[in-house]
Amino acid sequence: MKLYLDSCCYNRPYDDQSQERIHLEGEAVLAIIHRMKENGGEITGSPILDFELNQIADNEKQEKVKGFYEQTINKEIEYNSGIFKRVKELAEQTNIRTLDRFHLCFAENAGVDVLLTTDDKFEKACSKLNLNMKVINPLDFLMKAVRNEYDN
Repeated sequence: MKLYLDSCCYNRPYDDQSQERIHLEGEAVLAIIHRMKENGGEITGSPILDFELNQIADNEKQEKVKGFYEQTINKEIEYNSGIFKRVKELAEQTNIRTLDRFHLCFAENAGVDVLLTTDDKFEKACSKLNLNMKVINPLDFLMKAVRNEYDN
């Protein structure tokens, strides 16, 4: 299994945990990463994740999130011309935000099975595309994994 988590997933365990959805998504992210590490799964990072995590305004949170990210990934994909071409193509086809298009294109280029996001609009927009991977919320992914709908 190959995964790509967008920046909102890396932030989730460090977001305000008083909101139930945020807390549950944060716990799901942690559980998924734990399962992936136990089972030798691949978690891919990217330069766009580095960029976004460097934009976190709270220095303490930024340090924690970046440390979490660096401990989590075991592969990093680099920029290439195919990614830029695909980002441009998606810009003409969809209303997906620019940074999310980059996440999608890095994940596609890395050949991941699943891109995890807590962004409902991004997930819905991706559901309308013909992709070779799933784009899904970590809670939904974890529930499917527990039911053995995904190979671990």
